This record gives sequence, structure tokens and C-alpha cells, in this order.
Amino acid sequence: MEDQGERGESVFEDIELQIAVLGRNFELLHRRAPATPDVERAEYLLLRVLAKLGPSTVGTLATTLGLDSSTIGRQVSSLEASALAERVADPHDRRRTIVEMTELGRRRMNETSRARTLRTQALLADWNPEDLLTLATMFRRYNAAVTRTYLGEPGALDHQAEGDPEAG
Repeated sequence: MEDQGERGESVFEDIELQIAVLGRNFELLHRRAPATPDVERAEYLLLRVLAKLGPSTVGTLATTLGLDSSTIGRQVSSLEASALAERVADPHDRRRTIVEMTELGRRRMNETSRARTLRTQALLADWNPEDLLTLATMFRRYNAAVTRTYLGEPGALDHQAEGDPEAG
């Protein structure tokens, strides 16, 4: 027998609806959040991956994020134009280039992360610590499942999906 959600639909129908609402809410938060030192969302995630992986090729970044190399190439070009990252010759193979975050990129990523964290803390201020930990764990597990299903392996930011409170 299928588990039932609050409105009598299957638990998977309820989850699907909540994911749709979550996507809409993320857009709402993005549009209505107070001004911050934000970088573009795609650039922010790319900077977070660079911070996790270190200097990387466009191909590695594309594989990690599940995007094609041309998309990552455009995002890297945007980061370069903003002086947040730079392409440098690979010291092991001068024919290849690697992408490195600049000091400005690291600073802007950290500022953006702090501002986003503060907004999240304010939004969830009335939640108890156990529920916050559960939400973080469930988001990591969900993101890891999506990554495994569509990319075949854990991504750079969701590899600790099994509940490490220090992850992410």
C-alpha cells in the first residue's frame, strides 16, 4: 500500500508538489531578497565548486556540475570578466588551461555565502536545531540522489550526503 500525504495523495505526489513549490520559492527569494554582494547564481555555484576542488579544467567543472563544457566556458568567461577567476596554463601540460579562483573571487564568494546564510538563518529562526539538521541532511541526500541518477556519481558539493553536520 502506498503511503499517503496530508491531502490523501501518494507521498511521491506530495514530494513532487513540494519540489515544484520549492523551486518557485527559490525564485521568489532570489527576486525579493535584499541587495547583497551577490554574484550571479550560476557563478556562485561555480565558485563554490572551485573552492572545493581547487584549480580545475573546464571539463572537470562541466562534469562536476552536470553541464556541457561550452556552458561552463561561458560561465568562466563571465567570472574572468568580473575578475573572479582566471584561466592559467596547466603546469603539467602547457597545452591545457585550468581555471583558478582569484582572491577577489574568493572574497566575493565568502561575502555572498555569509549574506545568504544570514538570510537563511532569519527565515528559519523559529525552527529547532534538530529540524534544521534534518532539513540540511535531507537536502544533501536529495541533491546526492539527483546527482547519482543523472551524473552517475556524487558531485563536489553533495558527497557527504549521509548526514555529516559539517558537510557543505
